[in-house]
Amino acid sequence: MAVNDILFRLVLAVLIGGAIGYEREFKNRPAGFRTHILVCVGAAVVSLIQSEMAETAMNNIILHPELKDVIKIDYARLGAQVITGVGFLGAGTILHDKGSIKGLTTAASLWVVACVGLAIGMGYYTIGVLAGISIVLVLGVFKKFQNRFIIQPDIVKLQIAYNDKKEALEYIDSYFMRKGIKIKNIDFYFKNDCEDYLEGDVCLYTIEVPKTIKASNIISRLSRSGCIYSVEVIED
Repeated sequence: MAVNDILFRLVLAVLIGGAIGYEREFKNRPAGFRTHILVCVGAAVVSLIQSEMAETAMNNIILHPELKDVIKIDYARLGAQVITGVGFLGAGTILHDKGSIKGLTTAASLWVVACVGLAIGMGYYTIGVLAGISIVLVLGVFKKFQNRFIIQPDIVKLQIAYNDKKEALEYIDSYFMRKGIKIKNIDFYFKNDCEDYLEGDVCLYTIEVPKTIKASNIISRLSRSGCIYSVEVIED
């Protein structure tokens, strides 16, 4: 393989990996600009090595036909090892924090940028370039689309003190159902369990609230019930 061809593939891997890594770096993610470049270039290097090995094997078979049953060419083996290895690297960017999972997108971007590197290293420029453009669009443009049109609920914990359990729960359930608020969990505390609410009992609601509804509006609405005398948001 010509040196110019090798250089072109490595530079293209740097550019595409850098473009994807820049978006991750800009959003202060665990794996950023240089990490994505290194992954993409590394995958491209593996593909280049694989191509050189295949070319060498073919030349040996041409020069020594008797070796055709001995020399084996497997184009997929090294690439498969890259994809598996990057999977472990991506796992290191996934964080578990207070019940939520963070870093999945960055892990996926590392994996897919390795695939792009493999394509570029093998000389599939059209696949590599179009895939790189697609990845940048997904990470950048589609994020805005997701935030605007795909509404993900917030998890809110409400501590509600009441005098009449049956009436209070019916009122709360009715309001939540009308507003599309999902109840994930309810914990009940009675007078002997909570000294701060001697006048009645207390329940702790864990709910999924659509982003279009503010917690302050929920508190205001629930407080209108005569059987509920205290509503407050509990921070974790």
